[in-house]
Amino acid sequence: MKFKIACLQMDIAFGNPEKNYHAASRMIDMASSQKPDIVVLPELWTTGYDLANLDGTADEGAQEAKVFFHEAALKHQTHFIGGSVANKTEAGIENTMLIFDKEGEFAGKYSKLHLFRLMDEHLYLAAGKDKGLFSLDGHKFAGLICYDIRFPEWVRAHALQDVEALFIVAEWPIQRLEHWRALLIARAIENQCFVIACNRAGADPNNTFAGHSMVIGPWGDVIAEGGEGEEILFAEIDLDQVKEARSKIPIFTDRRPELY
Repeated sequence: MKFKIACLQMDIAFGNPEKNYHAASRMIDMASSQKPDIVVLPELWTTGYDLANLDGTADEGAQEAKVFFHEAALKHQTHFIGGSVANKTEAGIENTMLIFDKEGEFAGKYSKLHLFRLMDEHLYLAAGKDKGLFSLDGHKFAGLICYDIRFPEWVRAHALQDVEALFIVAEWPIQRLEHWRALLIARAIENQCFVIACNRAGADPNNTFAGHSMVIGPWGDVIAEGGEGEEILFAEIDLDQVKEARSKIPIFTDRRPELY
Protein backbone atom coordinates (compact mmCIF):
# COMPACT_ATOMS: atom_id res chain seq x y z
CA MET A 1 0.00 0.00 0.00
CA LYS A 2 1.21 3.51 -0.80
CA PHE A 3 0.89 6.59 1.39
CA LYS A 4 1.62 10.18 0.42
CA ILE A 5 3.29 11.97 3.32
CA ALA A 6 3.48 15.69 4.13
CA CYS A 7 5.90 16.81 6.87
CA LEU A 8 5.22 20.32 8.14
CA GLN A 9 8.70 21.64 8.90
CA MET A 10 7.37 24.73 10.64
CA ASP A 11 9.07 27.54 12.52
CA ILE A 12 7.54 27.63 16.01
CA ALA A 13 6.71 30.83 17.87
CA PHE A 14 8.29 30.56 21.32
CA GLY A 15 5.62 30.18 24.01
CA ASN A 16 2.77 31.38 21.77
CA PRO A 17 0.18 28.63 21.18
CA GLU A 18 -2.33 30.94 19.47
CA LYS A 19 0.19 32.01 16.84
CA ASN A 20 1.35 28.42 16.34
CA TYR A 21 -2.20 27.12 15.81
CA HIS A 22 -2.70 29.73 13.10
CA ALA A 23 0.63 28.81 11.48
CA ALA A 24 -0.15 25.10 11.58
CA SER A 25 -3.61 25.67 10.07
CA ARG A 26 -2.05 27.67 7.24
CA MET A 27 0.51 24.97 6.47
CA ILE A 28 -2.10 22.20 6.65
CA ASP A 29 -4.24 24.10 4.13
CA MET A 30 -1.20 24.47 1.87
CA ALA A 31 -0.31 20.78 2.17
CA SER A 32 -3.88 19.71 1.42
CA SER A 33 -3.55 20.94 -2.17
CA GLN A 34 -1.31 17.89 -2.76
CA LYS A 35 -3.87 15.56 -1.12
CA PRO A 36 -1.54 13.80 1.36
CA ASP A 37 -2.69 10.66 3.14
CA ILE A 38 -0.72 11.52 6.30
CA VAL A 39 0.32 14.93 7.64
CA VAL A 40 3.09 15.07 10.27
CA LEU A 41 3.88 18.00 12.59
CA PRO A 42 7.04 18.57 14.70
CA GLU A 43 7.65 18.17 18.41
CA LEU A 44 6.10 20.70 20.84
CA TRP A 45 4.69 22.67 17.93
CA THR A 46 2.22 24.62 20.07
CA THR A 47 4.75 26.07 22.53
CA GLY A 48 8.29 25.32 21.44
CA TYR A 49 10.84 24.74 24.20
CA ASP A 50 9.45 27.46 26.47
CA LEU A 51 9.60 24.91 29.26
CA ALA A 52 9.74 27.35 32.17
CA ASN A 53 6.30 28.72 31.26
CA LEU A 54 4.50 25.47 30.47
CA ASP A 55 2.36 25.69 33.60
CA GLY A 56 0.56 28.54 31.85
CA THR A 57 0.64 27.31 28.24
CA ALA A 58 0.33 23.50 28.51
CA ASP A 59 -2.87 22.00 27.15
CA GLU A 60 -5.04 20.41 29.86
CA GLY A 61 -5.44 16.78 28.79
CA ALA A 62 -4.36 17.91 25.30
CA GLN A 63 -8.01 18.80 24.73
CA GLU A 64 -7.40 21.85 22.54
CA ALA A 65 -5.02 19.89 20.32
CA LYS A 66 -7.46 16.97 20.10
CA VAL A 67 -10.25 19.25 18.88
CA PHE A 68 -7.85 20.86 16.40
CA PHE A 69 -6.79 17.53 14.86
CA HIS A 70 -10.31 16.11 14.89
CA GLU A 71 -11.56 19.08 12.89
CA ALA A 72 -8.54 19.18 10.56
CA ALA A 73 -8.82 15.46 9.81
CA LEU A 74 -12.51 15.78 8.94
CA LYS A 75 -11.93 18.88 6.83
CA HIS A 76 -9.07 17.43 4.80
CA GLN A 77 -9.85 13.68 5.01
CA THR A 78 -6.25 13.14 6.09
CA HIS A 79 -4.55 11.15 8.85
CA PHE A 80 -2.55 13.25 11.32
CA ILE A 81 0.59 12.41 13.26
CA GLY A 82 0.13 15.43 15.47
CA GLY A 83 3.74 16.17 16.34
CA SER A 84 3.65 16.57 20.10
CA VAL A 85 2.17 19.06 22.54
CA ALA A 86 2.72 19.95 26.18
CA ASN A 87 -0.03 17.87 27.77
CA LYS A 88 -1.02 18.67 31.36
CA THR A 89 -1.86 15.38 33.14
CA GLU A 90 -2.22 14.19 36.73
CA ALA A 91 1.36 12.87 36.51
CA GLY A 92 2.69 16.23 35.36
CA ILE A 93 3.22 17.87 31.99
CA GLU A 94 3.99 15.24 29.35
CA ASN A 95 5.40 15.71 25.85
CA THR A 96 2.61 13.90 24.01
CA MET A 97 2.13 12.87 20.39
CA LEU A 98 -1.49 12.59 19.20
CA ILE A 99 -2.64 10.48 16.25
CA PHE A 100 -5.96 11.03 14.46
CA ASP A 101 -7.30 9.09 11.49
CA LYS A 102 -8.87 10.63 8.41
CA GLU A 103 -12.37 10.19 9.89
CA GLY A 104 -11.38 12.46 12.75
CA GLU A 105 -11.17 9.60 15.24
CA PHE A 106 -8.49 9.48 17.95
CA ALA A 107 -6.12 6.67 16.91
CA GLY A 108 -3.44 6.76 19.58
CA LYS A 109 -0.95 8.74 21.62
CA TYR A 110 2.59 8.49 22.88
CA SER A 111 4.32 10.50 25.62
CA LYS A 112 8.08 10.92 25.26
CA LEU A 113 9.84 8.23 27.27
CA HIS A 114 13.41 9.57 27.23
CA LEU A 115 13.75 13.10 28.59
CA PHE A 116 16.65 15.17 27.23
CA ARG A 117 18.63 16.57 30.15
CA LEU A 118 20.72 18.89 27.96
CA MET A 119 17.58 20.95 27.35
CA ASP A 120 16.31 20.58 30.96
CA GLU A 121 13.32 18.44 30.02
CA HIS A 122 13.69 16.41 33.22
CA LEU A 123 13.10 19.59 35.26
CA TYR A 124 9.78 20.46 33.64
CA LEU A 125 8.33 17.33 32.05
CA ALA A 126 7.08 13.95 33.24
CA ALA A 127 8.34 10.93 31.29
CA GLY A 128 5.92 8.66 29.46
CA LYS A 129 5.62 4.94 30.19
CA ASP A 130 3.89 3.41 27.16
CA LYS A 131 4.96 2.37 23.68
CA GLY A 132 3.99 4.45 20.68
CA LEU A 133 2.19 1.77 18.67
CA PHE A 134 -0.86 2.63 16.55
CA SER A 135 -2.61 1.58 13.33
CA LEU A 136 -3.89 3.50 10.32
CA ASP A 137 -5.73 1.87 7.42
CA GLY A 138 -4.89 -1.55 8.86
CA HIS A 139 -1.12 -0.93 8.95
CA LYS A 140 1.00 -0.93 12.09
CA PHE A 141 3.10 2.15 12.83
CA ALA A 142 4.92 3.64 15.79
CA GLY A 143 5.57 7.15 17.04
CA LEU A 144 8.80 8.33 18.65
CA ILE A 145 9.96 11.75 19.82
CA CYS A 146 13.37 13.30 19.15
CA TYR A 147 15.86 11.97 21.76
CA ASP A 148 14.19 8.53 21.50
CA ILE A 149 16.14 7.80 18.32
CA ARG A 150 19.36 7.54 20.36
CA PHE A 151 17.95 4.41 22.05
CA PRO A 152 18.00 1.61 19.45
CA GLU A 153 16.62 -0.92 21.93
CA TRP A 154 13.49 1.23 22.34
CA VAL A 155 13.07 1.54 18.58
CA ARG A 156 13.57 -2.22 18.14
CA ALA A 157 10.89 -2.91 20.76
CA HIS A 158 8.44 -1.30 18.34
CA ALA A 159 9.82 -2.93 15.20
CA LEU A 160 9.36 -6.37 16.79
CA GLN A 161 5.61 -5.68 16.70
CA ASP A 162 5.67 -5.80 12.86
CA VAL A 163 5.73 -2.02 12.55
CA GLU A 164 6.09 -0.90 8.93
CA ALA A 165 7.01 2.75 9.53
CA LEU A 166 8.38 4.85 12.36
CA PHE A 167 7.07 8.41 12.65
CA ILE A 168 9.57 10.61 14.48
CA VAL A 169 8.86 14.20 15.51
CA ALA A 170 11.58 16.48 16.81
CA GLU A 171 13.12 19.80 17.73
CA TRP A 172 16.66 18.74 16.80
CA PRO A 173 19.40 21.43 16.94
CA ILE A 174 21.61 22.38 14.02
CA GLN A 175 24.90 21.56 15.77
CA ARG A 176 23.98 17.87 15.80
CA LEU A 177 22.55 17.68 12.29
CA GLU A 178 24.92 14.89 11.24
CA HIS A 179 23.83 12.82 14.23
CA TRP A 180 20.20 13.34 13.18
CA ARG A 181 20.84 12.10 9.66
CA ALA A 182 23.04 9.16 10.68
CA LEU A 183 20.73 7.96 13.45
CA LEU A 184 17.61 8.13 11.28
CA ILE A 185 19.22 6.21 8.43
CA ALA A 186 20.57 3.61 10.87
CA ARG A 187 17.15 3.14 12.49
CA ALA A 188 15.62 2.52 9.05
CA ILE A 189 18.31 0.02 7.97
CA GLU A 190 18.48 -1.99 11.19
CA ASN A 191 14.68 -2.24 11.52
CA GLN A 192 13.98 -2.62 7.78
CA CYS A 193 11.14 -0.13 7.83
CA PHE A 194 10.32 3.37 6.69
CA VAL A 195 11.37 6.31 8.85
CA ILE A 196 9.37 9.53 8.51
CA ALA A 197 11.01 12.25 10.59
CA CYS A 198 9.58 15.76 10.95
CA ASN A 199 11.87 18.32 12.55
CA ARG A 200 11.19 22.00 13.18
CA ALA A 201 12.87 24.96 11.51
CA GLY A 202 13.95 28.31 12.93
CA ALA A 203 15.29 29.27 16.33
CA ASP A 204 14.28 30.08 19.90
CA PRO A 205 16.16 32.17 22.49
CA ASN A 206 18.50 29.27 23.24
CA ASN A 207 18.75 27.09 20.12
CA THR A 208 18.84 27.06 16.35
CA PHE A 209 17.13 24.04 14.85
CA ALA A 210 18.25 21.88 11.96
CA GLY A 211 15.18 21.34 9.81
CA HIS A 212 16.19 18.55 7.41
CA SER A 213 13.02 16.53 7.87
CA MET A 214 13.55 13.19 6.18
CA VAL A 215 11.71 10.25 4.66
CA ILE A 216 13.89 7.14 4.49
CA GLY A 217 13.18 3.74 2.96
CA PRO A 218 13.76 0.31 4.55
CA TRP A 219 17.09 -0.06 2.69
CA GLY A 220 18.33 3.24 4.11
CA ASP A 221 17.70 5.22 0.93
CA VAL A 222 16.78 8.87 1.49
CA ILE A 223 13.53 9.38 -0.41
CA ALA A 224 13.14 13.05 0.51
CA GLU A 225 14.97 15.56 2.70
CA GLY A 226 14.20 19.15 3.59
CA GLY A 227 16.53 22.10 3.96
CA GLU A 228 17.02 24.24 7.07
CA GLY A 229 14.10 26.64 6.56
CA GLU A 230 10.36 26.38 6.95
CA GLU A 231 8.82 24.15 4.25
CA ILE A 232 6.45 21.29 3.57
CA LEU A 233 8.27 18.09 2.64
CA PHE A 234 6.30 15.66 0.47
CA ALA A 235 7.13 12.03 -0.24
CA GLU A 236 5.39 8.80 -1.19
CA ILE A 237 6.11 5.51 0.56
CA ASP A 238 5.23 2.01 -0.61
CA LEU A 239 4.84 -0.34 2.36
CA ASP A 240 5.37 -3.41 0.15
CA GLN A 241 9.06 -2.51 0.24
CA VAL A 242 9.15 -3.42 3.95
CA LYS A 243 8.15 -7.02 3.25
CA GLU A 244 10.70 -7.18 0.44
CA ALA A 245 13.58 -5.95 2.63
CA ARG A 246 12.67 -8.26 5.52
CA SER A 247 12.44 -11.29 3.23
CA LYS A 248 15.80 -10.69 1.53
CA ILE A 249 17.80 -10.13 4.74
CA PRO A 250 15.90 -11.98 7.52
CA ILE A 251 17.34 -10.21 10.54
CA PHE A 252 14.23 -10.69 12.65
CA THR A 253 14.34 -14.46 12.09
CA ASP A 254 18.09 -14.62 12.80
CA ARG A 255 17.99 -12.71 16.10
CA ARG A 256 19.25 -14.58 19.18
CA PRO A 257 17.67 -12.61 22.03
CA GLU A 258 18.33 -15.41 24.53
CA LEU A 259 22.03 -14.41 24.38
CA TYR A 260 21.65 -10.64 24.33
